[in-house]
Amino acid sequence: MPTGKPLNAFLGFEPREADAYAVARQTIKSQNAHTLVQGLVLSDLIADGLYYRPTERRLGIMWDVISDAPCSTEFAISRFLVPAIVKKQKGAHQPFYGWGLFADCDVLFRSNLTNLKEHLDDSKAVFCVKHNHTPFHSEKMDGQIQTQYPRKNWSSVMVFNVDHPSNDALTVEMVNTLPGRDLHRFCWLKDDEIGALPPAWNYLVAHTDTNVDPKIVLFTDGRPGMHGFRNVAYAEEWRKELARWAR
Repeated sequence: MPTGKPLNAFLGFEPREADAYAVARQTIKSQNAHTLVQGLVLSDLIADGLYYRPTERRLGIMWDVISDAPCSTEFAISRFLVPAIVKKQKGAHQPFYGWGLFADCDVLFRSNLTNLKEHLDDSKAVFCVKHNHTPFHSEKMDGQIQTQYPRKNWSSVMVFNVDHPSNDALTVEMVNTLPGRDLHRFCWLKDDEIGALPPAWNYLVAHTDTNVDPKIVLFTDGRPGMHGFRNVAYAEEWRKELARWAR
């Protein structure tokens, strides 16, 4: 059933992908003028004491020490802080906190989020598209390692029901101490607490069935501004939105 609870939107921010972030923010705001959109900027989260996972640079790659694995973006783990951020910003003793949408920055929004809310209900803790995604390549984007883990790409677009009691377990401490592979498989939830969104709400370019009319396009292998990905599906639409943002 549709829900009347408010929805705040959060976009991952990666300095190397500022053009992608610009398009994501431009398209979500053009479709949803009154939706609050915030970027997850790692330096700000560290300064606020929300992110304190030990990280290193190995051969120029951000390395998560707890996971003993690379992070292809600065928001690889911080996305799971969305419920904590919503609660912190709204303060205690609220009748409800609402929904927190997270999306990777390399997305193109093509629909009003009112249409997304029609697929949400309070019985689930998180909603996402339940991809069965096995990447073609061992690398992605600008030479980043393509890691493999269960429920790959489920967390690239997800909607948190911040008021669901099971999300109380997703504390700041948990986000900062568990391996990323556990967080990305929604380890704090039971399987029946994860709601399914239609594939249109996280359309993986070159992977999702082309008969699907995308509401959110994800350039998971590489964004259209990168060499080798300039002619992928929806690239021209992405470039037009980047130009519109720049004007």
